[in-house]
Amino acid sequence: MFNIEEIMKVIPHRYPFLLIDRIEEVIPGERAVGIKCVTINEPFFKGHFPQKPVMPGVLIIEALAQVGAFAILSLEEYKGKIAYFAGIDKARFRRKVLPGDVLKLEVEIIKRKGPVGVGKAIAYVEDKKVCEAELSFVIGLEE
Repeated sequence: MFNIEEIMKVIPHRYPFLLIDRIEEVIPGERAVGIKCVTINEPFFKGHFPQKPVMPGVLIIEALAQVGAFAILSLEEYKGKIAYFAGIDKARFRRKVLPGDVLKLEVEIIKRKGPVGVGKAIAYVEDKKVCEAELSFVIGLEE
């Protein structure tokens, strides 16, 4: 298991945009499973929506992408690099994510050719699927 400090050694995200609390499992370059404990103190709840807080779908996708980035950037060849979004396909939202929920974020790298790839991403709350998507990425190359 990896805590926040260890996660930040692999991916470049920082508060308030680091959207994962821990990584429970990783097979570098293949898959990772992360956890996000959603609390009412999240900055986005102040505006989405103050009277009925719901985690924005785009931030669920971003949390999944960060878990996928952890999986791919755990490879020795990509240490210190950045994984950028290249596309989002087949995104579906099944349920709302509310304060108090614990998001389980699973990403499996299903295709990779050099620095470009695709991850199959699924988010769960209490074993119920809340979101799924295919996330394309490209690893930042030296400029």
